[in-house]
Amino acid sequence: MRDRDETGRARNARPRDAYGRPLPRGAAGVPTMPDDLTLPVDEALAEARRLLAADRPFHAHEVLEAVWKAAPEPERELWRGLAQVAVGITHVRRGNARGARALLGRAADRLEPYAADAPHGIDVAGVIRTARELHDRTDLAPDTDVRLPL
Repeated sequence: MRDRDETGRARNARPRDAYGRPLPRGAAGVPTMPDDLTLPVDEALAEARRLLAADRPFHAHEVLEAVWKAAPEPERELWRGLAQVAVGITHVRRGNARGARALLGRAADRLEPYAADAPHGIDVAGVIRTARELHDRTDLAPDTDVRLPL
């Protein structure tokens, strides 16, 4: 059963490890992003980049997901695709190569329409290239070097 706040909305109060896996209650975990996170796009990108550089793709996903949910319609799929790439990297780190490939492939496809005219200075073509390269690797393992040119 999921934790709920005072209004009945689902909230995840369990501690998490660096890759977002739930830990037993009472364990020391890594701080997560607030459920109601709202950041301007430039701050969200800076935070996602920082988290990815610190090898915390699950947390970068949470930041990108918050932007996706608040984005205007023309950009929603861009942010959804970026969040999916971060989740794909999370699956790489967790040793789930099959799940990683599935998400990375879907994310790359979702990002294609933004490659030619990428907003906010995002290297969408580079993200797509990285996602496809990871998707196509046969030796995808938790220690795979991943540098996402977000």
